[in-house]
Amino acid sequence: MGSVGDAYDNALCESFVASLECELLDRRNSRTHAEARMAVFQYIEAWYNLRRRHSALGYQSPANDEKKYRTAA
Repeated sequence: MGSVGDAYDNALCESFVASLECELLDRRNSRTHAEARMAVFQYIEAWYNLRRRHSALGYQSPANDEKKYRTAA
């Protein structure tokens, strides 16, 4: 993370929220708050962390990068 006032402070979070909005929220309408919460949970746990590839991680999913880190340690 960057220092206070750094342009890159929130870049990671903003990138994630943009992906969430584009890939999930703009494509579905939830009838209830609970339904929306479950959709966001499923997106993060079943798609974003397990399968979605990230350029910052060498085009690996966060789960694969974490597994590689644990194996090396």
